[in-house]
Amino acid sequence: VLTRYTQVSRLNLERLAANAVEAAEQCGILSLPQIRPELSLAAALDGLEPDRLLVFCDEALAPEGPVMALQSAPRGRVAVLIGPEGGFDESERALVLARAHVLRLSLGPRILRADTAAVAALALVQATLGDWISQ
Repeated sequence: VLTRYTQVSRLNLERLAANAVEAAEQCGILSLPQIRPELSLAAALDGLEPDRLLVFCDEALAPEGPVMALQSAPRGRVAVLIGPEGGFDESERALVLARAHVLRLSLGPRILRADTAAVAALALVQATLGDWISQ
């Protein structure tokens, strides 16, 4: 997803697909994540099913308990949104929050690198919601 502060403007989709295969083999899963070309934030949000829960990891939110928030989330399919290294600007934040079915989370008082934040968010979602989210 391309945002105002995105640092990388072009992805190597073949390399990402190879990484996804290797990760799936290592984890012993039979389904692969879809690797798609980059999109603007607005296009990515438009592409989500209207009833899918969007877990929005927002660095501007005051640190609070993400586990309790996730435990109270409606059950169903989930998408996780992590910001770029520079965070989201206010217009992007407003665009995300205008969408239905958004759960805004803080990942704590420290600003994490984007790759670290993704792992932290996915670990929280997996530990709290479990494997059923992929079904």
